[in-house]
Formats: sequence, structure tokens, C-alpha cells
Amino acid sequence: MQKQPIELDWQRIDPLIRMALDEDIGAGDITTERIVPPERESRARIVARADGVITGLPVAERVLHAVDASTQWRPRMRDGQRVRAGETVATMLGAARSLLTAERTLLNFLQRLSGVATITARFVEAITGLPTQILDTRKTLPGWRLLDKYAVRMGGGHNHRIGLFDGILIKENHIAMAGGIAEAVARVRRGGAQDRFIEVEVTTSDEVREALAAGADMLLLDNMDLPTLREAVKLAAGQAKTEASGGVRLDTVRAIAETGVDYISVGALTHSAPALDLAMYLDGEIDDDAPFAKE
Repeated sequence: MQKQPIELDWQRIDPLIRMALDEDIGAGDITTERIVPPERESRARIVARADGVITGLPVAERVLHAVDASTQWRPRMRDGQRVRAGETVATMLGAARSLLTAERTLLNFLQRLSGVATITARFVEAITGLPTQILDTRKTLPGWRLLDKYAVRMGGGHNHRIGLFDGILIKENHIAMAGGIAEAVARVRRGGAQDRFIEVEVTTSDEVREALAAGADMLLLDNMDLPTLREAVKLAAGQAKTEASGGVRLDTVRAIAETGVDYISVGALTHSAPALDLAMYLDGEIDDDAPFAKE
């Protein structure tokens, strides 16, 4: 479990932005360069075309300024805020060429992150009133681990471990390699992890008992039906935290939470999140009396 919330780390995100711009722009935006005069300035608006949770505004700004540092970026919302269809998310002012060239990459980041935050918020809402927390997983877009997990937090979810390096989770293949749960836990302890939080994946009530006897701090209850989940929660009470996982859907998450598990991990938050529908509109040529310029 992550004790500190994941924040935006520009040393890791800026290379993603550069790579995204490089693959889109290449040698240049030939359509825009042939149509739009270089001296023309314009306003632009990012508008939501669906309800959701907006996330990724600082990243979008970073994309815009990577294309043209002279452009103005003015967010109308903050990350984690609810947005309704038709609302303006942000406004921009600058060279029309720059706005058009940045458009797709900017929206790709913003739509993806807002989509993750939006689906997370739906899962969180589905268990309103219950103490269970919604967790993310490592099923993230390659290279986007910190961004995806940041978006989960903006949607009201919680972060599991970032990667293999910052948390111990003994899964079925580890158990098979060790020859059993008890031996797997013992090997971790012998490796100097006496003070580390150890989670063990289990699939049956017998495995729950074995993991508890071995001293597991948390149990990953994998693909258990509701009666088995309830039994596992009772067995673990006062001894270990519990996390339900496996095929969790919006229509099943509340029943799972009602078994009393501490956490529910949902891979769909990051591996199946649909992009939030956002669009950018250019408002035309700018003059000194334009309302945007006076703001």
C-alpha cells in the first residue's frame, strides 16, 4: 500500500510529453503550416462533451508550452473536479499554429487521465457509505504508471504499490516456486523483510488460514465468491487486512464491499477506462479588445 499519495513527477512525465509530440509532429505540422499564417493569433477552448471528472490539466499545460512557451493557458477547473457536458475546462491564447499543432497530443493526455478519474469515481460512488476503499493495480498503460495512479487518486480511489520495488505481494506463482504459502512467507522474512508489510494471494478458506498462520499482514482474496469472501473476512478479523480482487465490475462492487473487506482492487480503472469526451475549439482571430485578452 502506498502511504504517500502519488504526485506529478515532471522528470518522468516530460519525456513522455516529448515522445508524444515527436511521434505526432515529426518534421512538422504540414497541414497547419500551409493553411494558417504564422502571425495569426487565436483563442481556443477545451470543452467537455460528456460528464466526468477532469484530470490532467497541468499535463495539458505542459504539452502546450512544450510546443510554444509563449502561449497562455488558463484552466477553468482543477484536477479532480466534476465537469458537465458543455462546460469549458480551460482556455488558451496564442499563435493559431501552435494551438492546432498541440491539440491532439494535449487532448490525448487530458482525455485518458480524465477517463481514468471518471471510472474511478463511479466505483467509489457505488460503495458510498461503506468503509471499503477502492484500489488501483499495476495494470496500467506502459510508461504511464504514475499518471494513471495519479488519475485514480483524483477520482477518489487509492493507490496500491507503484511497482515490484515498493511492496511485497506473494502471488500464486511465487507460492508454487516456494512450495507453499508458509515457505514463501518464510523466505521473504529471511531475506531481511521482517519489518516489511507482506501481502499474500489466497483463493480458498484453507489458504486464508495458512497465510494467517504464516504471519501475513494482508490477504489478497482472489476471485472468491461472496460466501467465501465473508468467511475470509471473519477469519482475518484482527489479524490481517483483506483485499478482494478479480473481475470486479460496477454492478458487483457494492456486494463485494458489503462482505466487510478492507479494500477492493479494480484493474478496469486503468486497463479499460474509456477516454472522457473532450474537444478543443478555436474561436477565431484575436484583436486587442477580445474578452480573453482582458482577463
